[in-house]
Amino acid sequence: MKYKYKGQQAQPDAEVSYSNVGAAVCTHRKSISMISVQRCRALYAIYDNCNSLHTNAYDEAITTPTEESVRRAMAIQLIINRELGTAKNENPNQGSFLIEELTDLVEEAVMTEFDRITERGGVLGAMERMYQRNKIQEESLHYEMLKHTGEYPIVGVNTFLSKNGSPTILPTEVIRSTTGEKEQQINNLHAFQKRNESRSAEALSTLQQVAIDNGNLFEALMETVRYCSLGQITNALYAVGGIPEEYVTNSPPPPKGEHTVY
Repeated sequence: MKYKYKGQQAQPDAEVSYSNVGAAVCTHRKSISMISVQRCRALYAIYDNCNSLHTNAYDEAITTPTEESVRRAMAIQLIINRELGTAKNENPNQGSFLIEELTDLVEEAVMTEFDRITERGGVLGAMERMYQRNKIQEESLHYEMLKHTGEYPIVGVNTFLSKNGSPTILPTEVIRSTTGEKEQQINNLHAFQKRNESRSAEALSTLQQVAIDNGNLFEALMETVRYCSLGQITNALYAVGGIPEEYVTNSPPPPKGEHTVY
């Protein structure tokens, strides 16, 4: 960051590494196997000195995680950090040919991606061309193709299947919000809007002006969310920037009998 983008901050080259299992990896057909997958991936991340690590619950592809699955996910991190001796040292694999080669390949791929974004006019220019969104979709499709053809073996999904094949394993408990909880959240939203109605209009107007001037939207949002709800902010930005056509043409209508609350 310091050499490519000439960062002027006190520590422009300071890197914060956050690790999480991608949504494409979580599949309902191997929910129990996800426990083992999480262990391996968490170990990789911690060995690589990541600063923040999230381990998904094994039933997250099906429902809101149950308490039992969340405790298992958290136990993975605790066991690696508190029980596994090698995790108490710096990366024990550092310096090996494999790790250094993988590091070089990742760095090369990151720099290539930076160049592609720069060629499209920077982050905002790339967003206007939907580059990031399309890239994520392409990578997801590529992963799915490898999974379906068997080129990328996944235990329990396309290889080493049980006698029953690869069935969906439903959790014993499926968590859904009750009607009372939904109504309470709606009441909280209305109370928040009423409490800040004297300041919300001004905050939204300031946000819109920042958007028109191509200013720092993130900084403006940090102040706007103190007085406005997500729906209010979204509609305000749509008013000055328009609604992407794909959202208009591809968004399904809300289920009959339901309404959207902002």
